[in-house]
Amino acid sequence: MTQTQEIQTDFGTLHSVAEAWGAPSAPLVRADNLAKTFDVSAPWLNRALEGKPRQLLSAVDEVSFDIERGQTLALVGESGCGKSTVARLLVGLYEPTRGSFHFDGQNAHAVYRSGAQSRALRKRIQMIFQDPYASLNPRWIVEDIVGEPLREHALITGKKELGERVADLLHSVGLSASDMPKYPHQFSGGQRQRISIARALATAPEFLVCDEPTSALDVSVQAQVLNIMKNLQRERGLTYLFISHNLAVVRHVSDRVGVMYLGRIVELARTKQLFSMPQHPYTRMLLDAIPKMHATGHARTPVQGEVPNPLNPPRGCTFHPRCPHANERCRTEKPVLLPLRSVEVACHAVEENRI
Repeated sequence: MTQTQEIQTDFGTLHSVAEAWGAPSAPLVRADNLAKTFDVSAPWLNRALEGKPRQLLSAVDEVSFDIERGQTLALVGESGCGKSTVARLLVGLYEPTRGSFHFDGQNAHAVYRSGAQSRALRKRIQMIFQDPYASLNPRWIVEDIVGEPLREHALITGKKELGERVADLLHSVGLSASDMPKYPHQFSGGQRQRISIARALATAPEFLVCDEPTSALDVSVQAQVLNIMKNLQRERGLTYLFISHNLAVVRHVSDRVGVMYLGRIVELARTKQLFSMPQHPYTRMLLDAIPKMHATGHARTPVQGEVPNPLNPPRGCTFHPRCPHANERCRTEKPVLLPLRSVEVACHAVEENRI
């Protein structure tokens, strides 16, 4: 057993003892009112000559959630709703405009800025990117790709030990040691994504941010990759933030689901409850658009309307131009995420029992 595995085992034992004695366990991941605004203005001289103001894009607006250790939270929504921006905020690729992200009780963004402590935190938080064709260096062999985190964090220094560890990681995702001298172009899309997962696992992380890890893959290959991720979660006690626009995938992998619209979470619920009793009109619209195997002959309802321009979002509830239940309050007052009907939902119509 390696030193890393011994540490993980000891921690898991302590965590189990705490639960057995009834000690409340704080969420491993907690985001509080996270917001990210991008300045997408034209250059200063252009604005001065044309008399145009600065343009600010609110990609994420007051997003809050927590994830218990060993659980999976999925974020879903149409393209451009801010899911990937949330992912990049959590792994430190973006600095939040407002709000905070706490990991295991630490203010993660304060740690990301602290130098030496940042390396220790980044070992515990890793990311799987969306496109396996773009996220792997085409000039490196697989041994170097998967072994890079081990070298960067000085977890393994000897060449023989490094090769053995890389072989173990490849085996854990359904590949073999014979794949180590190959280049990414010699693999299929599903195999490349397995290499990405092996690389993410190299530092023995506790939290994986998965940014649409199966969206670029064929349906049959998606199932294989998702099963690998579920097995790894059971074996290693991993915690996932799983980002997707595919509700069928989300239903298979998640414990809780957050539905995002124009940078905000509009509904947050346990997976079973969200799929059986959706509350927010946008959630209902998304679920109605899913083809149902037992509803042969019934036309599915396509998602109505278009996502508004995020540079000029509607006043009040940003969903009101597409909502069949909107009233004057919806057009003027922005709803907040409230505990209603056993879920958290941001909707005036639900709050007022109009639906």
